[in-house]
Amino acid sequence: MDLVIATRNNGKLREIKAMLKGTRIRVLSLDDFPGCPEVVEDKETFRENALKKARAVAEYTGKIALADDSGLSVDALGGAPGVYSARFSGPGADDLKNNRKLLRMMKDVPDERRGAQFVCVMALVGRGQSTGFGTEKTVKGIVRGRITREMRGPRGFGYDPLFYYSPKGMTFAQMGPEEKNRVSHRARALAKIKDIINKMQLPHSWGRS
Repeated sequence: MDLVIATRNNGKLREIKAMLKGTRIRVLSLDDFPGCPEVVEDKETFRENALKKARAVAEYTGKIALADDSGLSVDALGGAPGVYSARFSGPGADDLKNNRKLLRMMKDVPDERRGAQFVCVMALVGRGQSTGFGTEKTVKGIVRGRITREMRGPRGFGYDPLFYYSPKGMTFAQMGPEEKNRVSHRARALAKIKDIINKMQLPHSWGRS
C-alpha cells in the first residue's frame, strides 16, 4: 500500500519512515510529487491542521495521505506554544530561536511548575474509489515531560533539547532515534494509525471518524 506523508519537515519524515519500516506500507514523500501545493497551517487545533494537510495531499495525489500536526504544550504558559510551536519566535523562526524564546519565558518558573506535553495528531485521508472514497481517520498521541533550564543533547529536532522525559532520565535530544521512537508522542499516534491500516480492506472497510 502506498502512503504519502504530507510533510516537508525532514525530521518528521525520517521518524515516520523509521517507525513504518517492516510494514506492508510503501512510504512516499512530497518529493515524489513536486507539484503538490503548499498547505498553510492556519487552523486553531492540531486536528484541524492535520486534516487540512492530509485532505489537500490526498486530493492532489489520489493516494492515501498521512499528515501530522504536533507541538509542545507548556503548563505554565497556558498550553502555549501549541499549534504555533514551529513559528513561536516569529518571522524567521527556527528550532534554535524557538528554544531560546521558551527558555527566556520559563526563566523564573520553578521546577514544580515546568510540566509540559508533546501532542501529535495524525490524520489519515483517502480520496478516490481505490482508497476508500471520502474517508478520514484521526488519532492523537501525548507524552508528558518537563522543560529543562538549558538545552541538552545533539539529536532530534524542534523542542527535543528542552523536553525532559523522566522515565528515561534524559531529554528527547539525548536519546538515540530508536529509543525516542518507542516513547514519543509521534510513536504513540503512529501506533494507532498502523492499527487502522492493518485492519483496512480497501476500498470498503473505511468509515468516517
